[in-house]
Amino acid sequence: MESFFENPTVVLLIVLVLCVIVILKKSLVIISQSETKIIERLGKYYATLKPGINLIIPFIDKAKNIVALQHGRYVYTPTIDLREQVYDFDKQNVITKDNVQTQINALLYFQIVDPFKAVYEINNLPNAIEKLTQTTLRNIIGELELDQTLTSRDTINTKLRAVLDDATNKWGIKVNRVELQDITPPESVLQAMEKQMQAERNKRATILTSEGQKAAAILKSEGEKTAIINKAEADKQMAILNAEGEAEARIRKAEAEAIAIQKVSDAVGKSTNPANYLLAQKYIAMMQELATGDQAKTVYLPYEATNVMGSLAGIKELFKDNKE
Repeated sequence: MESFFENPTVVLLIVLVLCVIVILKKSLVIISQSETKIIERLGKYYATLKPGINLIIPFIDKAKNIVALQHGRYVYTPTIDLREQVYDFDKQNVITKDNVQTQINALLYFQIVDPFKAVYEINNLPNAIEKLTQTTLRNIIGELELDQTLTSRDTINTKLRAVLDDATNKWGIKVNRVELQDITPPESVLQAMEKQMQAERNKRATILTSEGQKAAAILKSEGEKTAIINKAEADKQMAILNAEGEAEARIRKAEAEAIAIQKVSDAVGKSTNPANYLLAQKYIAMMQELATGDQAKTVYLPYEATNVMGSLAGIKELFKDNKE
């Protein structure tokens, strides 16, 4: 019995089937979402493939390779990634306007919006973006002093993004965002900045301390002023009250004496002077006080004392009349 594989017809059929499978496999190109491929037909641009299943002519249509950055290395690949990509560039030395050399590295976020331009308008897209970013960054930093560089990151990012977006537009690239990751001045500058910062902090601390002492002194003086004013006001009120009290007491005393004189006048009648009567009472009280003293006293009576004696005589007569 003749072997199955020794039959030329069978072998030819198997070869034809394998060729058909290979051709079909080469003809069907499956593109993932957010990806594409540039197809050249006999070396000329033919089509940009869309996500899904695409048909091409094997051995005539060929995908164009593009340079991509993968894991820090440049590689050639036929697949073009349309998603937003980020490039982390190594640190580079730049010189500021005040001649300070510093190191800066940046993050660049971009997206391929026109695959045709990205393939045919630039040879090495990642390298071109990196070099353009470095040179643009040097130009921008060269216009700023070190202090402005350290405090104006947003301004630098905006300027850098605008320049890169305009320059890469013809490459089919859209620069979405640029971020300065690190700005590292020289060690000597860092030490000087640290000393300056410490001096500035000490200055602010001294100013705050002096302002606090000044405020405390002002509050203390205002408190003392208020206390003096309050004390003076209190003394004034006390003096007014004392004066009013003394006046009230004198008024009451005068009213009481007036009432007493009126009662004496009513008691002694019109024949006797009430003033002599009251004066005589005071002399009698004084004489009693002198008589009850511990030591003998010599009393000098004025010449007008005879009037007092007359008053006493009048009082005696008054008592006598009342007795009768």
